[in-house]
Amino acid sequence: MKVIGKLKPAGCAVMVAGAMLALAACTPADPGGAATGTASASASATGQVTTTAPASPSASPGTTAAVGALVAGFPEKLLPVMPGARVVSSSFDKTTTPATAALVGNIGSPAADVVSFYTKALEAQGFKAVPGENVGAVASKDFLRGDNETVNIAVVETGGVSTFTIGANVAAESAK
Repeated sequence: MKVIGKLKPAGCAVMVAGAMLALAACTPADPGGAATGTASASASATGQVTTTAPASPSASPGTTAAVGALVAGFPEKLLPVMPGARVVSSSFDKTTTPATAALVGNIGSPAADVVSFYTKALEAQGFKAVPGENVGAVASKDFLRGDNETVNIAVVETGGVSTFTIGANVAAESAK
């Protein structure tokens, strides 16, 4: 059998972080509400289109998410919010193995400063940086602790604002 390619840790972590954010975005704000299962779209008089996607069939029952704030129980010690940053969204599921947490934020600092802040915060908790600093034009850094705890941070800087995405897969006892 010929091996065509091997996923690199940074690429895998970016994919996992993207999937976690998609999961967080699809979790209904009202978990008791009924999902319609169909997408709908409407157009306003200004031509703006609003789309409502169906609830994700793969959303874990233990996942909680928040927009504009940290979700209740978010592991702030593991993933602290960078001082001066604004939380765009967050999600957390401690019922899975490993536990998963995601954070999206933005700040008026260079991408290098964001990566540096989180590198120091994660290394202080025993994470080791994996070689590699970018995925294409995106600043991206992966961290590993032990054999199965991972964190990825990806930062896009546009117009003096850095938007960062952090995804973590850690042992439940680490997610405090």
